[in-house]
Amino acid sequence: MGMVVGLPLAFTLLYRFIPPPATPLMVIRAAQGHSLDKDWVPLEYILPHLRRAVIASEDAKFCTHWGFDWHAIDNAIERYDSGGKVLGASTIWMQAAKNVFLWPGRTFLRKGLEAYLTLFLEALWPKERILEVYLNVAEFGPGLYGAEAAARRHFGKSATALTQREAALLAAVLPDPLDRSPSRPSTYVTRRAALIDARADQIRLGRDGAC
Repeated sequence: MGMVVGLPLAFTLLYRFIPPPATPLMVIRAAQGHSLDKDWVPLEYILPHLRRAVIASEDAKFCTHWGFDWHAIDNAIERYDSGGKVLGASTIWMQAAKNVFLWPGRTFLRKGLEAYLTLFLEALWPKERILEVYLNVAEFGPGLYGAEAAARRHFGKSATALTQREAALLAAVLPDPLDRSPSRPSTYVTRRAALIDARADQIRLGRDGAC
């Protein structure tokens, strides 16, 4: 029981102050033959319109909840009870917990561990750290992690120089980064980016870069 609490607590405290050196997904993709392209940057080096675009795409209520979006969870349970799949309802907090500590998947076991680890992040990480970690470890393509590496590969520029449209295109690939490209967007990605761009204007961030 001590390890069940102690290990997550220790690593959550550690990663509040230092970047995670790698994630389980990075190891899995490397074993599949993909490269490892990542470049950690502080939150202030990621422009606000990219932060807003990602929030609009992945967790529109990020600024008003702490860890869990209970309304979205209730809707996901109702969909499952009606014969749907186990999907949706993951906040940026939950995705950060998954990305840093867990493997990809949609099983109840994985989702349960994700929720458990989110409690540690909720208790120990401020919102700006959640956003910073998520934007630096999220998968934006095969073997491509973090906003800075994604901006350089797809648009040939730093994440500090992205246009609002480019930021929306990056955010648009996050649900399915292996099959979508921000630099060669499909019609679907282009339309999704336009919707994200419109929604991002409604996200208000504070001077600290978060909410």
